[in-house]
Amino acid sequence: MKHYADNFAHEHLPSPDLQPDYVFLDLPQFNRPEMMNCVDKLLDNHIKEGHGNNPCIRTFETTWTYNDLYEKANQLAHVLVDDLGLVSGNRVLIRSANNPMMVACWFAILKTGGIVVSTMPLLRSKELTTIIDCAEISHALCDKALQDEMNLVKSDFLKSTCFYDELETLMQSKAKTFTNYHSKSDSVALIGFTSGTTGLPKMTSHYHKDILNICEAFPPYSLQPTQKDIFTGSPPLGFTFGLGGLVLFPMYFGASTFLIEKPTPEMLLQAIQEHKITICFTAPTAWRVITSKVTDFDISSLRKCVSAGETLPLKVWQDWYDATGLKIIDGIGATEMLHIFISSNTENMKPGATGLAITGYEAKIIDANGNELPKNEPGRLVVRGITGCKYLNRIEKQKQYVENGWNVTGDIFRQDEDGYFWFVARGDDMIISSGYNIAAIEVESVLLTHEDILECAVVGLPDEERGMLVCAHIVLKEKSKATDNMKNHIQHWFKEVAAPYKYPRVIYFTEALPKTETGKIQRFKLK
Repeated sequence: MKHYADNFAHEHLPSPDLQPDYVFLDLPQFNRPEMMNCVDKLLDNHIKEGHGNNPCIRTFETTWTYNDLYEKANQLAHVLVDDLGLVSGNRVLIRSANNPMMVACWFAILKTGGIVVSTMPLLRSKELTTIIDCAEISHALCDKALQDEMNLVKSDFLKSTCFYDELETLMQSKAKTFTNYHSKSDSVALIGFTSGTTGLPKMTSHYHKDILNICEAFPPYSLQPTQKDIFTGSPPLGFTFGLGGLVLFPMYFGASTFLIEKPTPEMLLQAIQEHKITICFTAPTAWRVITSKVTDFDISSLRKCVSAGETLPLKVWQDWYDATGLKIIDGIGATEMLHIFISSNTENMKPGATGLAITGYEAKIIDANGNELPKNEPGRLVVRGITGCKYLNRIEKQKQYVENGWNVTGDIFRQDEDGYFWFVARGDDMIISSGYNIAAIEVESVLLTHEDILECAVVGLPDEERGMLVCAHIVLKEKSKATDNMKNHIQHWFKEVAAPYKYPRVIYFTEALPKTETGKIQRFKLK
């Protein structure tokens, strides 16, 4: 029987036998009622409990209280239903930078029983069209500042595109209360698209209960948030790392978030200083830059620093700790898992290790045949727990990601005798040269210790004689030093400080490395 009027998402879920095992649901914090709209816990209950006047969303220009967000989300929900004709189960695309209106739209969609598809601001019309056609999206809400690419989208599925200025006009006459759609806890609430929006991209789906359950996993384990905390960070809300760190986690605990539309390292530091930020989420590349500038700012309010998106080099961790006395919390998550599943806290941290499986998850290292490997032997990282991969309409990809009930992350890790997981390489970042297995991250970690190197990324180049060559793309601190003599110097230096067979036989100097909006280096472009 249909629960949503538009049952597209439910009908395209993988069958139960293709889904991963969900474990640890006997823990009381993960027990959710059969009927549940996650907005009730994240937003509406704060009003009912008398906390409506507490700050919720801050920017450099404004502050919204919980009551402000509640009323605006309710008014937007009326616009969606009354003016735009949205029915439960419709997919709604949001195109926006990180700002309060985007958060209001996110909550409004879920209030109506819609399904959120948040996107990155830098996506172009071709990519947006692919997403819309793939998820059969009927409605789009877009920041006026990003209208140009949105206006180029042509799709038979898209019935309505409404820009923020139009929404704000329509909201004025709407009631500030709204009865939330009575969703099931296992109704799809959001669809996240994995990287790669050409051809047929992968759609990861997550339930209302998934959204709440991740709030009981990483935050209590690593952050111990309170209502007094102020979160900020650089990841876009269209990325589940950003959604969790900048919206779900603060609002679950009644804290506040500080949103920055174009978060440079300098702006993050300015926000921390001026608005007394306590918890900051960003990528390793940003932490590296922030470290070089931190002495110019007062960051005494900061108590928790979180890194994800790609592995955190030990040198970046150590330099930040030496400069501030703060320990960066590394973590690995995936769009398929919704958020972080292996991490640490300041009490159980091993510098250089990603950490332990957090509350709600378990992980292990397996070989190509699915057998668990001995300690310290590199292999495939698999995980299972309170969330899991549910690709819509991609049976062949579902079978690749889920093996014997476990989610296969695509990463190569090792686990030490104490249970800590150590990153070795992305599955596709292992370079096999003359029979040696060389992890790109190992080479990068060595190069980053050189006094003249600002950033680097290592990839494998096909080679007839050796199979592959180690190739380093390097950003120097001083561009004038980008000479052949410097290449030779770096190669000889590397052989003295690390195993010679790992040295980069090919070096390219570049002014900048290609990166995603979340700061992750796009190695596929270098390949």
